[in-house]
Amino acid sequence: MDFTFPDESPSSKIYSTPSSAVADVFDGATILMDGFGGLGGMSHYLMVALRDQGAKNLTIVGNTAGIARVSSFGTTPRAGWQVIDHSILVENGQVKKAIASFPVSPSPSRPTAFEEAYRRGEVEMELSPQGTLAERIRAGGFGVAAFYTTTGAKTLVSDGKESRIINGREHILETAIRGDFALIRAHKADRLGNLVYRGTSRNFNATMARAGNVTIAEVDEIVEPGELHPDEIITPGVYVDRIVERPSGFVPFERVGELRESI
Repeated sequence: MDFTFPDESPSSKIYSTPSSAVADVFDGATILMDGFGGLGGMSHYLMVALRDQGAKNLTIVGNTAGIARVSSFGTTPRAGWQVIDHSILVENGQVKKAIASFPVSPSPSRPTAFEEAYRRGEVEMELSPQGTLAERIRAGGFGVAAFYTTTGAKTLVSDGKESRIINGREHILETAIRGDFALIRAHKADRLGNLVYRGTSRNFNATMARAGNVTIAEVDEIVEPGELHPDEIITPGVYVDRIVERPSGFVPFERVGELRESI
């Protein structure tokens, strides 16, 4: 069967630029943004577009709040260059709050942009254990309003949360997380939005894709329906609203002191 979708028509999920894909992100939106710690699985191309777009008072949700720049995890940019990560939104004054498992740098001598902003009282932080965060996002994607977990009971994480004893152990109530937008990274997409990931860069992406009211996927390649093997598809197209192809020459770095413009 042949499928024909004109570019950016109401029936098409393909957007020709990242700027057009994030144009309707509004002030105060909650954004699900992946990235496990290093560069893998991070939607750098969409992040730059969101910085250019300028929406303010954003709540960003992810495993980190931008530690790739200070840690790199095996990827060291050339002198005078820096990694593109969540930090570019913090530095641009667009972030109000982060919900994350690792919001600060692993090295006290190399604080992240978010950490510095937090110390100045410019942003809020909600710490969520990694497994709990993943489950909160998963619950949001599957319509589960809240769940009980033993993780964090009787610690600072439990402050202000409902608790109860289940099977003799204290559990705390954790609420689900949904995003107004989810910016995710995948390897390939077909024009229907079905997604294939590459290796460990999948991390939180597949979970976040289900939990966004509008899910925008940044991919290396867009193919026609039928070209992806069904066994490869992790995220069904029903969860994906927009697709942007990342240029083959795009690198996730920018010169220190210079703002890289989206295309």
